[in-house]
Amino acid sequence: MSSRMAGSILLRHTGTRVFAAAATRPALLAGADGVPAVMGRFMSTSSSPAAAAAASPQKAKEEAAKDGGDKKAVVINSYWGIEQTNKLMREDGTEWKWTCFRPWETYSADTSIDLTRHHEPKTMLDKIAYWTVKSLRFPTDVFFQRRYGCRAMMLETVAAVPGMVGGMLLHLRSLRRFEQSGGWIRALMEEAENERMHLMTFMEVAKPRWYERALVIAVQGVFFNAYFLGYLLSPKFAHRVVGYLEEEAIHSYTEYLKDLEAGKIDNVPAPAIAIDYWRLPANATLKDVVTVVRADEAHHRDVNHFASDIHCQGMQLKESPAPIGYH
Repeated sequence: MSSRMAGSILLRHTGTRVFAAAATRPALLAGADGVPAVMGRFMSTSSSPAAAAAASPQKAKEEAAKDGGDKKAVVINSYWGIEQTNKLMREDGTEWKWTCFRPWETYSADTSIDLTRHHEPKTMLDKIAYWTVKSLRFPTDVFFQRRYGCRAMMLETVAAVPGMVGGMLLHLRSLRRFEQSGGWIRALMEEAENERMHLMTFMEVAKPRWYERALVIAVQGVFFNAYFLGYLLSPKFAHRVVGYLEEEAIHSYTEYLKDLEAGKIDNVPAPAIAIDYWRLPANATLKDVVTVVRADEAHHRDVNHFASDIHCQGMQLKESPAPIGYH
């Protein structure tokens, strides 16, 4: 039998089955979206961690679309497992709207603190610190004159630096020497955060011009590096400088209050952020805000002079418990 005849006979007997199977294969393999079902099964298997992670955000998106929520936030939370409290409530039952601080971080400033307390410079280091601060006041008076809103804004951009620098260096020291800090890292970081909240408040009162913003950048760059170097060389000198800076801040805010009381500056309603942060009454004014800020500065004055005194006695900060709990 020739090969041609054999092939004809084989095709006659098996061709019907082969072509019938080919005709039914698309129906068996095709998925709902035109994707082969076998491939779809391997792509959607739950045994793959990557596939499970990819499926989770998709499921979260569908749930967010049903609920009308923030899809992006829901996807991130479902993937990383971070729980975010969407709604915080005040004591009166109204919703808390701030994300930069929470209800449990608010406090009432101690306005009964002694504002006249002053550290008399006796040692050479104290005198250098004192006159360094005094020399910085003259250009500030010339530039801002009696524009106390912008002056306060500039002051707070500088005042928020020392606490951060001191806390950072103490933190590194604690890690490097395997020792505790006596609570001073937290105390200095609280000071820096409090000064930053002063700035956030006065940003609502005074709208800085472009050249004032440029000045803030320049002053902050110079002061940060100068204070960083000064703290490395002599922590007692650095804390003494801050103590005198806070004394000058008290004086500036006292002058601010005088102009408010005299009507030279409008005693506008207090910013909402200040009312919540310091737990002020709803009808509080700018005068109330300046009063509590001044009290904060007096507390920072005492803390930094106290820290400098510890060093002057030949001790380290960790040997004396930090004054934590004011903020």
